[in-house]
Order: sequence, then C-alpha cells, then structure tokens
Amino acid sequence: MTVSKKPRHFLTLTDMSPDELRALIARATELKRMHRNGVAHAPLTNKVLGMIFEKSSTRTRVSFEAGMAQLGGAAIFLSPRDTQLGRGEPIEDTARVLSRMVDCIMIRTFDHADVETFAAHSRVPVINGLTDFYHPCQLLADMQTFIELRGDITGKTVTWVGDGNNMCNSYIGAARQFDFHLRIACPEG
Repeated sequence: MTVSKKPRHFLTLTDMSPDELRALIARATELKRMHRNGVAHAPLTNKVLGMIFEKSSTRTRVSFEAGMAQLGGAAIFLSPRDTQLGRGEPIEDTARVLSRMVDCIMIRTFDHADVETFAAHSRVPVINGLTDFYHPCQLLADMQTFIELRGDITGKTVTWVGDGNNMCNSYIGAARQFDFHLRIACPEG
C-alpha cells in the first residue's frame, strides 16, 4: 500500500518558517539573476500549474505564467466561466478533480475559507494568489524587492498607510516572520 504524503500549501506567510522564507527569496533572486543573464534553467519541465482566478489580475496572471514558462513548465488559466465552481460545484469536488490533473494550483479568490477548503481536499500544493484576507505572494515580492535594494529588513521599521485589507494583514504576518517593526495607519471603519 502506498501512503500518500500530504501536500504542503502556501496559504499565508506563516505556512513557512522565517528561515524558509529567506531561503525562498534568496533562491528567487538567484533565478532572477540567471534569467537576466540568459542561463537556461528548466526544473519545472513537464510540470503544470493550474491557476483559478475568481478575481482577475493582469500582474498575477502574467507573473505566474511567465515564471512557469521560464522554468520549463506550463500554466493553465481558469476563470469562473471555465470551472464548475462558477456553476455551483462544491469546492471540495473541484479540488479533488483538478489536483489529479496538475502538479500545483494557485487560487486568487475572495473568501480565504475557500482557499483553505480547497487545500484541505487537494492532492497537490495550493498557493494563495490572493484572498480578501491575505496576499502572501505579493508580500514575498515586496520583501524580495526590499532585500535586493536595501539589504536585510530585520530590525527596520516599515509603515503601512492605507486600508486594513489583505495587504495590511499580510504585512502583519511579514513583520513577525521577517522580524521588522511595523507601524500601521488605517482610516476608521
């Protein structure tokens, strides 16, 4: 009997340790440098990312598709019109079926509970591309940009000015994971 290992998901920044997050950013920076220098590197050959978009985004779609192509893999874009989710199929069923056909799934949706439910029923890793409560991939990009341009963020002070939204929530998690001070200014309500 084969015991299937439970996949590891990336739904919030706390799904990885601070050391893992720093290693991921270091690897992303290395891959970025390799790509800019024309070094072919295709570790994702024959791998497919399924991308479920209930909330559209040009930057998210292009960055995930380009990343998969640059690393030798492929990405499949699924809008609400392309899935049974848009027609009322239970999230659990969609997760079970799609995770048999692809190697990883990225979801950009409204309710964070939907991503958690999807992940609980998926056979493959699930990446939170955005929910109304968290935006962990954007925070990784922000941390990578800061580290590339200004060095280590540990002990620095970062200020969030804006709505108390998914980005604010993710910055709270990032402050904990990357050990920086966070100041928040949000309008009432």
